Amino acid sequence: MMSIPIWAFVVIIIVCIIGGLIGGFFIARTIIKKEIQKNPPINEDMIKAMYRSMGVTPSQARLNQTMKAINDASSGKSKMPANPSGLNSKKR
Repeated sequence: MMSIPIWAFVVIIIVCIIGGLIGGFFIARTIIKKEIQKNPPINEDMIKAMYRSMGVTPSQARLNQTMKAINDASSGKSKMPANPSGLNSKKR
C-alpha cells in the first residue's frame, strides 16, 4: 500500500478546492450569460409596448413610476402596505 506525506495531501486538497472555485465561477458565468440572452431585463421600450397593448398611451412620468416600482420590487424595497387592501384591520 502506497502512502503519501501529509503535506502532499494538503497541497492536493488546496489545489482541488482552488480548481473547483475557478471552474464553478466560469460555469456560473456561462449559465448567467445564457439566461440573460434568453430573458433580457425589462427596459422602457418593453413597458411602452405593454401599455400600448393595453390601449394606453404612457407618459414619461408613468414609465418612470413603473420602472421604479419594478426595480424596487426586484430589490426588495417594495412600499406595499402591511395590509394589501389598504384598510385598517381593526373592527370599529
